[in-house]
Amino acid sequence: MMKRQSSSSTGRLLRRPQKGDQRPIPASPDGAEYQATKVLRLLAATYGTSPWNWHTRQAPFKVLIGTVLSQRTRDEQTDTAARALFSRYPSPEALASAPMGEIERLIRPVNYYRTKAKRVQEIASILAERYGGRTPETIDELMALPGVGRKTASCVIVYGFRRAALPVDTHVHRIANRIGLVRTRSPEETERALMDVLPESHLMLCNELLVKHGQTLCRPRGPRCPECPVVETCAYASRTLGQK
Repeated sequence: MMKRQSSSSTGRLLRRPQKGDQRPIPASPDGAEYQATKVLRLLAATYGTSPWNWHTRQAPFKVLIGTVLSQRTRDEQTDTAARALFSRYPSPEALASAPMGEIERLIRPVNYYRTKAKRVQEIASILAERYGGRTPETIDELMALPGVGRKTASCVIVYGFRRAALPVDTHVHRIANRIGLVRTRSPEETERALMDVLPESHLMLCNELLVKHGQTLCRPRGPRCPECPVVETCAYASRTLGQK
């Protein structure tokens, strides 16, 4: 669910957060800010906490299908395809009975659209037949659906049901290690490690804020450390800027 932003869009992305953008991040119980908590506070103040992508601001079913469409696809392509698909087939029942060729046509902007067309229709059929049209509400049930891994399932919990979970993909894994929040070798290890250093009240915002940071300043190549709001607490910046 990541994309690289052009420099021309940076001003929009770094706008001052508005009142409606923010969900407050509670203080730690003892009033102290651990590094991970401090990083999230600084990122929230910079980017706001409302999701940027259309498909992550929808009901659970649309979050689920949109997240499957987003795999290996830029966010703007995902949202274009998701909007088109749901304008015609807004429910599991409707999508389950849709002509396959029409699904392919509607989601063509995403990568691997033919494979994903089959996958989303299969998911819709399972929801319609086994769950009465509702979206499962647990990680395990979601991961039993075709094409749904732990990250996608966690996205549905966070963005669809607005409950605590921690979606970790390769991008969140990269940024968390670069900043120095964790020292891990895989997204699975990163999820466990971040859960150890973040209070539950912060988990819902971790993915959103680290993804926004990775899209805007903390890019894989050429991170813009001098402009970074967490530069003073970042292990990578301490090493690289300290050598200049």
